[in-house]
Amino acid sequence: MSISYSQTQVSFQEPSFDLDATIIDLCLSIFSWAVFRKRKGAIKLHYLYDHSGSPPSFMAMTDGKHHDVRVARDDKKLYFALLPDSILSVDLAYLDYKWLWDLNKNGVFFVTRSKRNLKYEITGQHQPINNKHVIRDDVIRLRGYYTSQKYPESLRLVGYTDPKTGKYYEFLTNNFTLAAKSIADIYKSRWQIELFFKWIKQT
Repeated sequence: MSISYSQTQVSFQEPSFDLDATIIDLCLSIFSWAVFRKRKGAIKLHYLYDHSGSPPSFMAMTDGKHHDVRVARDDKKLYFALLPDSILSVDLAYLDYKWLWDLNKNGVFFVTRSKRNLKYEITGQHQPINNKHVIRDDVIRLRGYYTSQKYPESLRLVGYTDPKTGKYYEFLTNNFTLAAKSIADIYKSRWQIELFFKWIKQT
């Protein structure tokens, strides 16, 4: 069985990555060290997928209970791959504003989902909307007591309706250059890493 690392719908001059983790089940009677639940063993694979088609830029294995963002925060190897102007897509498991602020200070662009209960104020519209699927494209600042301290500068909030499913999504990013549709496409491209995880488990 083989898998292609180069089939992606996202193509930018900047290096583009997805960071995610997946649980791999193990037989607890054989791998007694991999305790996950009372009768279940597992490890967690943390993986940085490179859309350029290169081998993994970063990979780490932990116990199944290890939280995703802890690896992102603590493992300095990750930052060797994320050079300035890189674009990183992460899901809600990585929504840690202090870590996102560190990425921003290092010149790394990120795209992630926004929580429904996010507290913020709109400080302006980023640019006129010229795509019928883009519902909003606003410049915001976080208003939560802790979140505003962890991420003290402006963010971009993009609202987008998927034309195929009709589902509405909101994305947070520190990239103020790319079109709103491109921001949505970056997050949508995460299906590539899901295909990789599926291949790993089948193999």
